[in-house]
Amino acid sequence: MTTVIDTNAGRTAAALRNLYVVRFGFALVWAILLVLTGPGSGPVSVALLVIYPLFDVAAAITDLRVSKTARPAAALYVNLALSLLTAIGLAIAGASGVAAVLRVWGAWAITAGIVQLIVAVGRRRLGGQWAMILSGAISTVAGTAFILQAGTPTASLTSLAGYATIGGVFFLVSALRLHRTAKST
Repeated sequence: MTTVIDTNAGRTAAALRNLYVVRFGFALVWAILLVLTGPGSGPVSVALLVIYPLFDVAAAITDLRVSKTARPAAALYVNLALSLLTAIGLAIAGASGVAAVLRVWGAWAITAGIVQLIVAVGRRRLGGQWAMILSGAISTVAGTAFILQAGTPTASLTSLAGYATIGGVFFLVSALRLHRTAKST
């Protein structure tokens, strides 16, 4: 069976592939740095926590610019706003401790996961979106787990490193699948 892909879709797939590879690399480096800072919410950890959603803001802006033909624009703007509010919330929550951080991060993971699902479903024709759909679904579950973990005495920020790493792997898988779409144009 031959699949015909229009040139715009191929360019969009290539641009998203590149963005997703960068997102994978960032998530991996960020997770390593978070683990190295330890389980508490010291100043370096709080800075890392704020940087992650700010990077997501930059990624959403890039996505809006490069994905002209395959973007559910409203969902990307919602994601941008959620990530910006989360960065502010994490800066404030960092002063209150790990439990507060996990609650803010959990709420963000749930809402961002839902938005990711919406965007990925809208981009199914590009290929490689099953990984983003799965990632969005897992993000909503993980967000709930972070909120629940916040109420335990063993609450730790290092669990966020695992979340970021898994999310990064899903971005890499999607990038690899998008590579096929980009090459077939």
